Formats: sequence, C-alpha cells, structure tokens
Amino acid sequence: MVAHDDVARSIIQTMNTAAKLLLAMRGNPLDWQLSQLQTVARQKGIAWRHDGTSHCVFVRSDGKTLPVPARRPIKPIYIKKFLELVEGA
Repeated sequence: MVAHDDVARSIIQTMNTAAKLLLAMRGNPLDWQLSQLQTVARQKGIAWRHDGTSHCVFVRSDGKTLPVPARRPIKPIYIKKFLELVEGA
C-alpha cells in the first residue's frame, strides 16, 4: 500500500509542476529550459524525441510537430508555439 501512495503522490506532484510551468510560461515566455518543456509535454501526453541532435521535436497525437532548438535559452517564439501545441491550436 505504501508503494501505491508514493506513486499517487509522485503523479500529483508532477501534475502540479506541469500546471505551474504552463501558467508561468503563459505569463513570461523568457528563460525556459528544454527539460521544463519536456515535463509539460510528458504530463499532457505529448511525445518528444531528442536523440543528441540540435533540436527536440515534440509530436502531438494528431501528428502535429514542433521542433525546438535544444540550445539555451529557448527563444520566446518557441515557448509561444509550444503553448499553442499543448493547448491544441
């Protein structure tokens, strides 16, 4: 039973983190890291691939893709496009 509680707590924490990240991204599209986008994508069911290349490609279930340069900081235009991808636009 303890393992189940740990898993549930981990899922809730991840959900809260993703929701907070999305809210913060909407308010300020500056200074985001690729790992933060990947956290949101994972929670929202968006696949991504980054095989040591210069871009991380996010792939939505309907096939829509968004390549994001892996270098930091990620430019605000990519954050805005990522938000559109997550929100289904």
